Amino acid sequence: MTISAEPRFVPITQDDFLHDIATLGEAIAADPDWSPDFLIGIGRGGLVPATYLSHRMGIALLSVDYSSKVAGFAEDLLAQLAKRVAGGEHILLIDDINDSGATIAFLRHRLLDQGAVPERLRFGVLIDNSRSRERVDYRARSIDRAIDKSWFVFPWEGVAPRSALIEDAQAVPERLA
Repeated sequence: MTISAEPRFVPITQDDFLHDIATLGEAIAADPDWSPDFLIGIGRGGLVPATYLSHRMGIALLSVDYSSKVAGFAEDLLAQLAKRVAGGEHILLIDDINDSGATIAFLRHRLLDQGAVPERLRFGVLIDNSRSRERVDYRARSIDRAIDKSWFVFPWEGVAPRSALIEDAQAVPERLA
């Protein structure tokens, strides 16, 4: 399925981004029963939010770049993370958006398959699609993809050529149709 029309781009301003970071940080800090030992930025979109949260919350930051599709790279890091979680550490994976849920499903299943303990593993995002097939534990805001077909452009994506934004948006057309 190919979308011929240009997506409706909605820029996330720096002020909105900082507000979302504060909201997400407050939600994480307010959880009385769980706190992370490490934040894990999910590359590429989760790296900037995770960095900001790391500074805001004083929690160490690690990263895993699933988006690069470099053979073996993410797999080795995920195996190391699963071992840490199995050993008792709590990790919180951070991404920019939970849209279809594909990234979160992949990471969650891969970590659990390698021995991570579910209760020590959580996910947080800036924007959560309420219709995603995967649930997150923390979010700054929610959308309903059945209603909102916007393509959100985060501050770090704003430097990309418009053609690259269009290509990224059209890579998964069901998000926009």
